[in-house]
Amino acid sequence: MNSNAVWPSRPKGTSLCGIVTPMVTPLAGKDKLDAAGLERLIEHILGGGVAGVFILGTTGEGPSLSHRLRCELIDRTCRQVASRVPVLVGITDPSLTEAANLATYAADAGAQAVVVSSPYYFPVGQTELLSFIRPLVRTLSLPLYLYNMPILTKTCFAVETVRKLAQLEGIVGLKDSSGELDYFRQVVEIAKERPDWRLFVGPEHLLVEAVMAGAHGGFNGGSQIEPALFVELYKTVCRGEHSRAMVLQQRLLQLGQIYRLDRNGPPGAIRGIKCALALLGICKEKMAAPLSPCGPKLRKQVRKVLEAMSLLPSLVKSDESTSPCII
Repeated sequence: MNSNAVWPSRPKGTSLCGIVTPMVTPLAGKDKLDAAGLERLIEHILGGGVAGVFILGTTGEGPSLSHRLRCELIDRTCRQVASRVPVLVGITDPSLTEAANLATYAADAGAQAVVVSSPYYFPVGQTELLSFIRPLVRTLSLPLYLYNMPILTKTCFAVETVRKLAQLEGIVGLKDSSGELDYFRQVVEIAKERPDWRLFVGPEHLLVEAVMAGAHGGFNGGSQIEPALFVELYKTVCRGEHSRAMVLQQRLLQLGQIYRLDRNGPPGAIRGIKCALALLGICKEKMAAPLSPCGPKLRKQVRKVLEAMSLLPSLVKSDESTSPCII
């Protein structure tokens, strides 16, 4: 097992710390995995020293994939990772039964934890949210992380709701992608009452501030483009090397330009990451319907960011700048 990821023997808790990569789902066509690209992507990520991988989240386009494809992705990922780091599986679904069924499948496949956001489509209040999560936890054999992503689910895990859910042993932490540091700091105070609870931040530009505030790491999409950068930045902040951390953060922010090229929120960020991975020769950039990959103009801009960071191999640089990397 990767030395950056430590799991105690108790099945209902984790001590996961560091950078967890929320992986894209490499696709070769409609309802078809890019299997070779998935293998390359996993090895690229693990080679950078990350603490874990998270599949079927927002970056992984989980809600847009068929049940069959989700199961295939779980199987292939768990098999290839082979316990080198923990595999966390997103089980978010409007149906409590379907979320529970996918969690069971993930456990049988060898995953180490599951992650759930608030059910989407119908706006729900905090009472309904508690009524969804509590019975779900009772069905699980794996530790559960909450995933606060209100921009997409329309429902935030309110601070008081988190406080109540933190009393359930099967829930071991939270990933916050709200982008609100004040909210995050309040959750940090709740986590102090649970030594085994782990808090992670999603937005990369907040990684340094969140870790300094008490985060145990980040679930950061850019860590599949340059994983070693994120791992080193996290370790540098933990060591208190603030000057070095500021240098690394500038590089992180430079990479983050990829997400801002397309102003279409989270879909634009996924599009940028998949484009970058295709240009790096790692996997195809096809996206699940209704989303579509970068057009020539955006692809050229993504290429310029990668070239400015010296991330593109010379062979890839010589390719025609507006064409995608076809593998």
